[in-house]
Amino acid sequence: MVHVCRKEHFNAAHKLWNPKWSEEKNKSVFGPCSNANWHGHNFELIVTIKGRPDEDTGFVVDLKQLSNLIRKEVIDKVDHKNLNVDVPFMEGKMASCENLVMEFWKILQPQVDKMVKDGGLYKLTLYETPRNFVEYYGE
Repeated sequence: MVHVCRKEHFNAAHKLWNPKWSEEKNKSVFGPCSNANWHGHNFELIVTIKGRPDEDTGFVVDLKQLSNLIRKEVIDKVDHKNLNVDVPFMEGKMASCENLVMEFWKILQPQVDKMVKDGGLYKLTLYETPRNFVEYYGE
């Protein structure tokens, strides 16, 4: 199997806040990420596809088609948005990277798997900062 990766970028704001908790507990657990006036990140999303290269094209997946899919179905819906209030698929969920990457998987996996003859979506990696990132394998 060959793993092919596509990286996309978006900017978004969010805050980490559990409405069941007191302000003190939220600040204790989430620190400055619980700021009442939100905070933002320059996110990087890496979509990894696994598969066998097509005999005719030599591609596992057409990266231009993959990029268009990611941009249409994910990036356009989160870029320059507030993840807590502007993104319907995050409604009622904590706007953590862990929850966000799982929602991205739900959106992308069925469509990516149709694009790849012998393989499919393997992994999503979401960078919140250069040092903080999550990986998700659809489990």
